[in-house]
Amino acid sequence: MRVNHFVQSILAVSLLSASVEIYAYSAGDVEDACKKPQVREFSLPIYQEPEKIEVAAESEFSFKLSEWTDPSTIKLTMKEQSVPITVESNSSFHRVTAKIPAEYTGKFVRINLFSKAILGCYDQEGWLVKVADK
Repeated sequence: MRVNHFVQSILAVSLLSASVEIYAYSAGDVEDACKKPQVREFSLPIYQEPEKIEVAAESEFSFKLSEWTDPSTIKLTMKEQSVPITVESNSSFHRVTAKIPAEYTGKFVRINLFSKAILGCYDQEGWLVKVADK
């Protein structure tokens, strides 16, 4: 009977450790489940060859971010300077609007976006524009 009790104990420990592994997760699982913010409908033409389209000085522009983006984390920079933005949110998306500062007239500018999803993962996006001379 002692042998039978020993076998039952071994079996119970094996089943317990197997069930712990089934319910265990790693930090990577949370990252896989988190959808990064998605950007749509950037309103300015991106500067590229061969078109070389320029935008007017002080142009206003906009884009949409997915609804799972945390609007409090949206940051926009140009030439490493923070740019004021307006965020309008609804149940489907966040519309971000901003304006290219006059000081960038005649220059190339990279517009950099940083945003986080509600679940914590983040994404960065950027666009190169050429601001026309007046």
